[in-house]
Amino acid sequence: MFDRDSWQEIAETLRKNKLRSMLTGFSVAWGIFMLIILLGSGKGLNNGVQGMFMDDNFNSFFIRRDVTSLPYKGMNAGRRIQFNNEDYAALASLYPEVSHSTARYMRWDIEAVYGKESGRFSLRAVHPDHVYLENSKIKEGRFINEKDLQDFRKVACIGAFTAEQLFKEQNPIGEYIRVDGVNFRIVGVFTDEGGQGEESVIYTPVTTAQRLFGAGEEVHMVLLAVNPEVPFSRMKEMRQEIKAELARRKQFDPDDERAVSVRNMREEVEHFQSILDGIRLFIWVIGIGTLIAGIVGVSNIMVITVKERTKEIGIRKALGATPSSIVGLILQESIFITTVAGYIGLVLGVALLEALGPVIDTPYFRRPEVDMNVAISATILLILGGAIAGYIPARRAASIRPVEALKDE
Repeated sequence: MFDRDSWQEIAETLRKNKLRSMLTGFSVAWGIFMLIILLGSGKGLNNGVQGMFMDDNFNSFFIRRDVTSLPYKGMNAGRRIQFNNEDYAALASLYPEVSHSTARYMRWDIEAVYGKESGRFSLRAVHPDHVYLENSKIKEGRFINEKDLQDFRKVACIGAFTAEQLFKEQNPIGEYIRVDGVNFRIVGVFTDEGGQGEESVIYTPVTTAQRLFGAGEEVHMVLLAVNPEVPFSRMKEMRQEIKAELARRKQFDPDDERAVSVRNMREEVEHFQSILDGIRLFIWVIGIGTLIAGIVGVSNIMVITVKERTKEIGIRKALGATPSSIVGLILQESIFITTVAGYIGLVLGVALLEALGPVIDTPYFRRPEVDMNVAISATILLILGGAIAGYIPARRAASIRPVEALKDE
């Protein structure tokens, strides 16, 4: 394997057939390069989809009101459904499987001011359990608590992006911001996997916001989290039961898909996961097919090489060369081409993903990357494939009889 003469001979063969050697190497490099890019893209898509749900509790229901689309008991379609505190309390206490619950009253695109700094953000008035439903992480201070609700305190927990915009490098805890003309004391700062969109939020006690902004007992959403051990089948049943309960309370047709939206987050995650599994399988099929095409190219080139060197092989055998030395020479050349080209394809693929990774960050596609163990394993398999591709023509070369080889034209 490390015989200097053998390597010189391989180098001379490649030099004499530059175009053929380059095309063969390109087919192999392209195969591994495309596999790396496809795997990285699949991971980027997976990261994007996970990011869509990472900022929410998977085992939860997000219940939104809307407008009826069907007439019901003499009432016309087009009625806007309204939720209130009583609806929230009923849903939160209806199921023993519910571990955390919150209502949400919202105001969009409101102005928040601190000193000379200002910006427009979203306000969400919630219950203390909201931090579990959104999977928010408290960076400093605390979240809203029960005492805040009971005493109608004007306190707020703000997102990291909001804090950065209003306070720059200053610690916001204990400071006051003016939100829609009302002063709120900052009690906490949170981070969220949802990124800037979720970190541009100002959380306040729901009771305080209802009183300050004249909302009465109105809420816009109800969020329920269930225990993780609750079976998936039970969550699907609960979704239908919640819809039926709200239809009874709010007097709309239970078959009206628009009146109320009940999102089963676990069901949505399972659905997207099944789609991603299919995409990953498709990527592997395409990638492996590309690799096989490269390996077949190596095999064809080695067949041509053996054909061109038939007389030379015959002379070698006539001078005493063993079949194993002939096989070794052909295999060495095949493995060399595959290894060098495969390594180049691997490096280029990983380099491209590393360059694009920090740049690409969309809601559906983010941080494309490849598992290096998988990448290296694929390259090793490619090299083994190259060895097999070279072994078949090598065995043919080793079986040539010197007399027949010398007669070959």
